[in-house]
Amino acid sequence: MNNHIIDNKYINRELSWLQFNHRVLQEAADETVPLIERLRFLGIFSNNLDEFFKVRYATVKRIDYAGKAGKSQLGGIKASELLEIITNTVIGHQTESLKILSKIQKELEAENIFIIKENKVNKSQKEFLKKYFLEKVSPALVTIILNPDIELPNLKDSNAYLAINMVLEDNSSQYALIEISRSMQRFIVLPKIDNKQYIIMLDDMLRLFLDDIFNVFSYKNISAHMIKITRDAELDLDSDLSKSFMEKISDSVKDRLIGEPVRFVYDKTIDKTTLNFLMSIMGIDNTDSIIPGGRYHNRRDYMDFPSLGRTDLLYDKITPLQVKGLSLQDSIFESISEKDYLQYAPYHTFTYVVKFLREAALDPKVKSIKITIYRLAQISHVASSLINAAKNGKKVTVSMEIQARFDEEANIAYAEQMQREGVNLIFGVQGLKVHSKMCVIEREEGKKTKRYGFISTGNFNESTARVYTDFTLFTANQKILKDINKVFNFFEVNYKIYRYKHIITSPHYTKDKFFRLIDNEIENVKQGKPAFIKLKMNSISSYKMIDKLYEASKAGVKIQMIVRGICCLVPGVKGVSENIEVISIVDKFLEHTRLYIFCNNNDTKVYISSADWMTRNIDNRVEVSCPIYQDDIKQELLDIFDICWNDNAKARLLDKTQKNNYRKNDKPKLRSQFATYDYLKEKLN
Repeated sequence: MNNHIIDNKYINRELSWLQFNHRVLQEAADETVPLIERLRFLGIFSNNLDEFFKVRYATVKRIDYAGKAGKSQLGGIKASELLEIITNTVIGHQTESLKILSKIQKELEAENIFIIKENKVNKSQKEFLKKYFLEKVSPALVTIILNPDIELPNLKDSNAYLAINMVLEDNSSQYALIEISRSMQRFIVLPKIDNKQYIIMLDDMLRLFLDDIFNVFSYKNISAHMIKITRDAELDLDSDLSKSFMEKISDSVKDRLIGEPVRFVYDKTIDKTTLNFLMSIMGIDNTDSIIPGGRYHNRRDYMDFPSLGRTDLLYDKITPLQVKGLSLQDSIFESISEKDYLQYAPYHTFTYVVKFLREAALDPKVKSIKITIYRLAQISHVASSLINAAKNGKKVTVSMEIQARFDEEANIAYAEQMQREGVNLIFGVQGLKVHSKMCVIEREEGKKTKRYGFISTGNFNESTARVYTDFTLFTANQKILKDINKVFNFFEVNYKIYRYKHIITSPHYTKDKFFRLIDNEIENVKQGKPAFIKLKMNSISSYKMIDKLYEASKAGVKIQMIVRGICCLVPGVKGVSENIEVISIVDKFLEHTRLYIFCNNNDTKVYISSADWMTRNIDNRVEVSCPIYQDDIKQELLDIFDICWNDNAKARLLDKTQKNNYRKNDKPKLRSQFATYDYLKEKLN
């Protein structure tokens, strides 16, 4: 049995996440993926890994520092052992990623795209780069001269640095660091030569001009090697009662910049003397994850690799579809007063959300708007629509989650702007993150107030809506919206626990309600009635939920699961989970939908949800799962699940081997993301 699996029952959460990130790396290796997109998947792989070390590795390290074995928190593995397994696994994945990168670069060369080093630059290219260096790089360059007697300034988290060793005339060494600023373009596109496109990395351009940067020193030899440090990103909020919650978050985000180091990556060709000096001056010790790497770090920058006008090396852009029957020219209020509509981004245009909010901002009959916000786009039309509504005298209430990890600063900036414009801000509930995605609009119609709104599986974010798959239900169902309104009341008066007749909410009811739905399937299968469970989510790590699914499997309930990321459940184990199958789809778009389906003796119950089946989503967050009552939308969701389930191009089998094998069968090739677009496009005819 794989050593990632505990007692035949659970896969360790951290190690399962690393296997998910390996599926991202598989996309970079997949020759059916357009070449530049493969480079960008390498960037996603690297960016994911940075966040993993800042958060999950740092958490395990804290447990280890505290002197706890941590077995109960870490799925039966000691913290110290887990840190070692993680480091070894990451080294293996990093080695594989370097081989993939090398292969991609050779394939780029076959396409007349050359990423060149400083020693391959010709005279005309050097003249171009010299001008570029003097005008755009040199004025912004941050260079730190290192001295063992002077305290090292705090190096920025996840920034790459060139470690410089100058061998002086007396054979002593003078060390320095050059910061590879994230504000600078990492890839410098050089003028074409004979239809050949040349690109140089910023790091290599700096190597080209080391003599210009360090001309105040007299040295016999100079070398440059890349290093990167990753810091603990956990927010430690202080207890100063005089500070506002926003001030505490803001201060804690600043402290993150000087958090404890948790990973140190270095160019493996660096000489040992330089490496030991750097580790000593930076306070790196053997309890940190020390990873030898290649010549370049911060490969997350490949996410922004230039397109070079080569559309043949990119995915075809899809034209987002309209939702059948829901016009962007007519009133959305009038449309959804008649029936519900389902938007499925990115296949459908996200414009419906913005259009609805803009219409609400202008409509004299609209009196109030309540919405939850978790992550906003950098330039957010959602935020501007809400501010517009407040300026027009609407009562606008925004539950803003300013602890959305790595988006704290952006959310604080938007929160301050909204407050200035008269928006009523609520900062969630103490001890709980507000992760639900919902909006309620109250509109006076005659002598009555009618509610309209939408509930989603994803953030109200125009940028991610082009990449993340998410459902949004537009509805005027007064029963559902009455329940949603109670959640907003809970934000204002959180000592009162409300009862809900339709929606399922965390932290109070999610586990018990889904347990009852699973128990119903168990009872039905025992009575010989139709029974099945179909689940689509980002992650499942709650042992309580996993054990309940094992119970259903043992009773004979067939369970199909599509899990993009962490999956601590072990399918296919005899006597435990032989009736559970799990696949993971990683493809062009990021699968972000949560969809829960229960047979219910062929009277199917269907829910869309903001909540994964993780302990944090069930016990420590405000989440909403919304029932789908309208038959045509219910059928559409069932169809979409089945399209995903039948994927045999991008689906990986999740099982006890943890090998991420692609599902292969003799059926016609079906790539679910492309097939879903075709399905929704066909519905418009």
